[in-house]
Amino acid sequence: MIDTHCHLSSLDYDNLEDIIDNMNKENICAITNGIDEVTSDEAIELSKKYNNIYSAIGFHPSEIEKISNKYIEYIERNIKNIVAIGEIGLDYHYGKENMAEQKKLFENQLKLAEKYKLPVIVHSRDAIMDTYDILKKYNVRGVLHAFSGSLEMANKFIKLGFKLGIGGVITFKNCNLKNIVSDIDIKNIVLETDSPYLSPEPVRGRKNTPLNLKYIVDYLANLKKISCEEVINITNNTASTIFDLNSKLC
Repeated sequence: MIDTHCHLSSLDYDNLEDIIDNMNKENICAITNGIDEVTSDEAIELSKKYNNIYSAIGFHPSEIEKISNKYIEYIERNIKNIVAIGEIGLDYHYGKENMAEQKKLFENQLKLAEKYKLPVIVHSRDAIMDTYDILKKYNVRGVLHAFSGSLEMANKFIKLGFKLGIGGVITFKNCNLKNIVSDIDIKNIVLETDSPYLSPEPVRGRKNTPLNLKYIVDYLANLKKISCEEVINITNNTASTIFDLNSKLC
């Protein structure tokens, strides 16, 4: 199984080595995402140390007040160590006061992805139309992480060449996402956990890890009326193609 979006950081886990070792035993690969320079540095180091870990680095909109003006140089300096630029995007959940700065940060990183022909991992919270309007300006592909938009928006992003990251939220009771995913070809979906956040049922409320990917696979298999093996094979193939993961364990 491939977890296309998680945050494996010593800031969140006291037993990170054990988690990664158990992931290896269960044939789980993961792309760990940076959101700033510190977490991006650790993501790169983990990808160098472990055969089942890949890294994506980027500067998240929530970190905009802390970002050095040399963030572009930082990403370029590490471009050969990563499979994607992410987690990047827009987040208006707490307000739109810095909307212009968020858009600039997002677009500057999209320009890099276009320049180096790298996929992007995109965060979009309460900003779905602005996210779409910006992405369609660039020749980039990737994943809409933790997709929570409408079926209409899902199809718009898919038409742009993006896949939808589906994680633990789909297992929550009264979650509308299941209705949307029912109408989407599974070839347009990739698996993710967003660890340490958004643990799926039946472990909701506990700290999440990529080891919980199996619950998302089970749920999707039941929803799509296919086997768990089919879910894994199809989503693995999609993720491997997007992020060019064939050089490692995956």
